[in-house]
Amino acid sequence: MRVDGIPVRDMEIRAGMSIADLMDAFYMAGGFTAKKLAVAERIVRRMRKESATVFLSFPAAIVATGVRGVIREMVRRRMVDVVITTCGTLDHDLARVWCDYYHGSFDMDDADLHRRGVHRLGNVLIPQENYGKVLEEHLQPMLEEAYRIKKRWSVRELIHHIGGKVNDTSSILHWAARNGIPIYVPGIVDGAVGSQLWSFWEAHRDFHLDMMIDQHELSDIVFTANKTGAIMVGGGISKHHTIWWNQFRGGLDYAVYITTAPEWDGSLSGARVREAVSWGKVKEDADYITVEGDATVLLPLLVASLIERGDEND
Repeated sequence: MRVDGIPVRDMEIRAGMSIADLMDAFYMAGGFTAKKLAVAERIVRRMRKESATVFLSFPAAIVATGVRGVIREMVRRRMVDVVITTCGTLDHDLARVWCDYYHGSFDMDDADLHRRGVHRLGNVLIPQENYGKVLEEHLQPMLEEAYRIKKRWSVRELIHHIGGKVNDTSSILHWAARNGIPIYVPGIVDGAVGSQLWSFWEAHRDFHLDMMIDQHELSDIVFTANKTGAIMVGGGISKHHTIWWNQFRGGLDYAVYITTAPEWDGSLSGARVREAVSWGKVKEDADYITVEGDATVLLPLLVASLIERGDEND
């Protein structure tokens, strides 16, 4: 039987080959996650070429790893237009401005770590004083300054204000503020920064965060966009807020989703992009793909290939 289409080609790995060349080899290899990642890269290139408004969503855990630098580079190079994430992203991005995190192991004794005052996030170790304590020391003065400016802030405004005070080019918040890229955190109280906001409010009851302003801004973004695309890493509230808001304009035109979660448990993290089509959160004729795999491996490959090809708006 004849099958028309692209023949499967062996990868030709050679010294000095570029990541973009490797991505092309992934595409021609035809199979499994390699092909899916290469398709994802092509979709991202198309959404940028078509001047779509690009959303980037991700959970906090990867910001505790070196992948923070990949996300920072996407923001620094203006490869995305809107960021939607969790409170922990603020926690880890800011804490790592002032302190170090350390290599660990998934198999360490957690009771022993607790007695030693060390948090474990996967195979990353975070000394307690490098997390909550350092955030309190730096954030409370920033909040006092914000309070003197005005008493009511949107969450996005306050994140921008804090990012503008962080004079460290390793920071995602620094580059977002510098480049005017909004960061939206719909679950702002669910993290160490959120706890600092609550603590500040206990002593300043006339200090208010108005999340409805964030929602109004998101409505302006989606309703005025000619096309929208999303690069979504992991699930949860970040992913859902991205697709939820895009349903009001008829759905995303482009979507790339990286996940390790299974589909069979009914979770949003496991839900493939095609499920969002049934909700009108992704258009029926959208260009989309779900790539199964670890984002700490796949996202750097994707972004490095895009940068090599010059797919950026410097």
